[in-house]
Amino acid sequence: MKKHIIELSCEQRQQIEQVIRSGTAPARKIMHAHILLKSEQGWSDKQIMNAFGTGESTIWRVRRRFLEQGFEDALSRRPQPERPEKRILNGVHEAHLIALCCGPQPEGRARWSMRLLADRFVQIGEVETVSYETVRRTLKKNELKPWLKEYWCIPPKSNAEFVYHMEDVLEVYQRPYDARFPQVCLDETSRQHLKDVEPALPLRPGSCEKIDYEYEREGVSNVFLVCEPLAGKRFVQVTARRTKVDWACFVRDLIDVQYPQAEKIVLVMDNLNTHSPSSFYEVFSPQEARRLTEKLEIHYTPKHGSWLNMAEIELAVLVRQCLQRRIATPEALSQEVTAWQQTRNALSVTINWRFTASDARIKLKKLYPSNEV
Repeated sequence: MKKHIIELSCEQRQQIEQVIRSGTAPARKIMHAHILLKSEQGWSDKQIMNAFGTGESTIWRVRRRFLEQGFEDALSRRPQPERPEKRILNGVHEAHLIALCCGPQPEGRARWSMRLLADRFVQIGEVETVSYETVRRTLKKNELKPWLKEYWCIPPKSNAEFVYHMEDVLEVYQRPYDARFPQVCLDETSRQHLKDVEPALPLRPGSCEKIDYEYEREGVSNVFLVCEPLAGKRFVQVTARRTKVDWACFVRDLIDVQYPQAEKIVLVMDNLNTHSPSSFYEVFSPQEARRLTEKLEIHYTPKHGSWLNMAEIELAVLVRQCLQRRIATPEALSQEVTAWQQTRNALSVTINWRFTASDARIKLKKLYPSNEV
């Protein structure tokens, strides 16, 4: 094979290095840039092949295009001729394939796969043969994703109870910041403790971290989280359970330790049976229970409306940033969430809530009763 000598100008060399460093160019363009640069530096074809995993013919074509057609043509992909589309399925076939995909899945299967759809389409006599790729392209063109499921929870139409609680919470979120009446949101989640049977193999160049699939269950802990969206504060506490006693003690700490100067705390939370001032009376003396109750202004999110609780946003961040791993003990869990809390509070991360009652009356109109007097 003929040897092509590559000589780059200073400007061309700078452009190649910029393409390589940016990391945003197409992979083919970056490969061609490496080939031109290493060829000028005197690398052999074998060295380039071993370093970048490309073929000898590709190296030869890039060099030849540089010499015959210029620098830009060598870097970029050669224009491809238009190929006439070979239509395997006509409109009727596609409609039948879509209907099959949208119908019930085969018995014993949780969902349709490309292979199942192609095989069933042939079995029912629609076509003599069809490839999985043809099925995939047809589904993609019609924005069908049989492997994807979305879970949702929408209240029934004309639900006055829902819209009352929703607008009540949305009104709270529209209030300006007032240190005397801090607006806080409360929620909790359970975390299972998992202990590694074998130590993980750490991350190293060329190899990702490897975790043994076996683990030992070490119990479950509860994580209480309160956030003050306007001030960028959050407080997290790990407890063994989430009973009325745990909730009452956590909220007392919220009142006496976190907000001792507040005249009244505006508290948004869901209506779980433990989330009630009656829990105070089961744990503390009547005088203490009454004192704590008078320090709270409680607003409950509606049933099927947990998305209205901004504490869920913070819990999602906590899980994503801190809890998506195996944590073996409650002590380790408490230490990790405390470190996360301190870091996030130091950044004063706030939540910019924009959804208002006016928006709800437009976007969720079907939830409002239509009776007008």
